[in-house]
Amino acid sequence: MKLYFEKLMIIFNREFTGYFRTPLASIFLLVFLALSAGMTFFMGQFFQRGQADLNSFFVWHPWLFLVLMPAIGMRLWAEERKSGTIELLMTLPVTNSQLVLGKFLASWFFTLLAIIMTIPIWITVNYLGEPDNGVIFISYLGSWLMAGCFLSLTSCLSMLTKNQVIAFIVSTISCFIMVMAGFGLVLASVRSWAPLWFTEVIQSFSFLSHFKRIQYGVLDLTTFIFFISMIMICISINIFLVQLKKAD
Repeated sequence: MKLYFEKLMIIFNREFTGYFRTPLASIFLLVFLALSAGMTFFMGQFFQRGQADLNSFFVWHPWLFLVLMPAIGMRLWAEERKSGTIELLMTLPVTNSQLVLGKFLASWFFTLLAIIMTIPIWITVNYLGEPDNGVIFISYLGSWLMAGCFLSLTSCLSMLTKNQVIAFIVSTISCFIMVMAGFGLVLASVRSWAPLWFTEVIQSFSFLSHFKRIQYGVLDLTTFIFFISMIMICISINIFLVQLKKAD
């Protein structure tokens, strides 16, 4: 087990430091911070609302992640396939799960770094009022879990192509579907012709529906299991796709 995690960390370090070898990390972090602040204080009307909470901050996260997570995850496998380094990875003395988990965890913790850098917004709301910090903490945790779902799905789709642009477009469309499944307009249109149980099934697969529940400070077992299960399912599929590539 110790050897397994040592090799896993080698892949993790390779991928995580890879973000900082190019301007990609700086650009992403700046864009994420700028959009988060802009949407919170201007589009979210933070000061006009007169409430000491961060709902105007977290409400935009599904839509931010819809584009930014595919931008991070599109390179995970597509770049390896395009450059030909995937063949080198396949010959390393590591398992498929170590490869997939190492790459995924690197992107997920890079996202965590971006989320942590928004803490000054949390400090600001505490300076201006007395928010429920428990709810804010749970919302941060839920945001990171949701980002993991976006990334794991993008990683799977990135394995299917050598073109990063195609990986980005397909991942964005797929993530959009997973978000819109819980949108009121979509649910209303489905409810008009489908039975109630079918509508509830569609809503249960929506990132938006689960994250809305977290925004109110409710991190129940169902929501937690959903996000973790989505990540594990996508990672399992990703491992299977890597095995198929090895068999070619």
